[in-house]
Amino acid sequence: MNKTGFLLGIDAGSSRCKAAVFDPEGREIATASRPTTLLRPQPGWSELDPEEAWSAAVAVIGEALENAAIDPASIRAIGLSAAMVGAWVLDANGEPLRHGIVWEDSRSQPIIDEMQQRDPAVMSQIFQSSGSVMQQGCTLPVLAWLKRHEPDLIKRAAHVVSYKDFLRFRLTGLIATDRSEASVIPGDARSRSRGDGMIELFDLADCAHLLPPVRDSEEIIGGLSPRAAALTGLPKGTPVAIGAGDVVSTVVGAGGFDTDIATAVLGTTCLVGTCHDKPVFEPRDLGLLFSMPGDFWYRAMVNVAGTLNLDWAIGVLAPDLQHKPDCYDQVTALVDGVEIGAGGVSFLPYLSESGIIAPVVAPEARAQFSGLSPVHGRDHMLRAVYEGVAFALHDLVSALGFEGSRIRLTGGGSQSPVWCQMIADMLQMEVIVPAGTEFGARGAALIAATALGDFTGVRAASISVNAEGRRYQPSSENAVAYRKAYEVYARRRNALISGF
Repeated sequence: MNKTGFLLGIDAGSSRCKAAVFDPEGREIATASRPTTLLRPQPGWSELDPEEAWSAAVAVIGEALENAAIDPASIRAIGLSAAMVGAWVLDANGEPLRHGIVWEDSRSQPIIDEMQQRDPAVMSQIFQSSGSVMQQGCTLPVLAWLKRHEPDLIKRAAHVVSYKDFLRFRLTGLIATDRSEASVIPGDARSRSRGDGMIELFDLADCAHLLPPVRDSEEIIGGLSPRAAALTGLPKGTPVAIGAGDVVSTVVGAGGFDTDIATAVLGTTCLVGTCHDKPVFEPRDLGLLFSMPGDFWYRAMVNVAGTLNLDWAIGVLAPDLQHKPDCYDQVTALVDGVEIGAGGVSFLPYLSESGIIAPVVAPEARAQFSGLSPVHGRDHMLRAVYEGVAFALHDLVSALGFEGSRIRLTGGGSQSPVWCQMIADMLQMEVIVPAGTEFGARGAALIAATALGDFTGVRAASISVNAEGRRYQPSSENAVAYRKAYEVYARRRNALISGF
């Protein structure tokens, strides 16, 4: 960066909204975080209250500025990132007409089933356009569900946007989306935009006008509105960038444009991928393809649930530790006290309403423990959860076909030394944890900096902050034990998914 001042990045997930302030070199100055309540009013439904989401964003902006102890006027631009796809339905005044539907929602599955009954190859057709296995929470199938089940709402609607784009509307009063969102709703990965063919496939031509204009991530859409300025404490007119989806922003913020290092996210979702200068559709009908700013693509394999598995396990198995400040230290101590293989216990980490999309596509797959006996306690089960996520990551790396020797690890799970070492030993790869914590927010901030002209492109911005933090070297001594434990896990995984 070649200018003074600071950048603000916002990264809104389905369970937590975060903001961070960055200096001109892209270093984290201060962060703030606030939980949001994921609503499940019916089986398979996942929603957020738009007003709670907006209040959380306002709160973390204020907290991040206060923690940074800087003049709000020194913020040069705001970058945005959030959980992708889903559907946030707004009226002509931009007011929400219902709770926002998020990516994990699976209510559209019956519509997808009907489409597959009419044409068994329809999912492959979608993949050939978007490069991604379509999840039930993608915008087009959700919009098709709303058209069928909430027609009066659709008649009143003026806009159907994603989470990030809803927040940007509240900040600026302007409606738009970016290419990373448009190409996975599902859309067209080659053009990095929406595709008329996909809209027609879902019988949504009469709803196409509800979808927002598509613009480049690294573009300033406008300035902070007077109302948003008053709420956040930032100056009116502060530039706001279009931004990108959370996966894309995290890859940017982690310096993940290299092609010889895989970049993994161990957050609520677990995924691993590599960047390419052209869209990659192999292996067919597996994984996701994200359109990156600057004509790059990130090809990823995804296990829908990552750290969600550990959070759930702690709540169920260790509620006495859950709210203690040293919770993770105590859980780590329990896990360290159990040998590799968790005493024969395996955990299949498929804890999502939408199942899994790698190493196979199985919407019905669900998490489970296997191999339990009366000799096992919660320490074995917690160890099995850690190992299960590491084993799932191994499955993703194998499905990706990555043959390199290094993996860059981000997300909340990357802050756990025991997990990082476990992953290094399991994969027999060097694990690199970049410096910093809020990579989604940093990616959003770097995209905003590019929009201001600080960089020649987003790739250059990302490379500029590619500072390495901690490194974990694989232990050859543990490799044999992990291989044996993985073989047990793999047999149990195959037994589960062979039934679907």
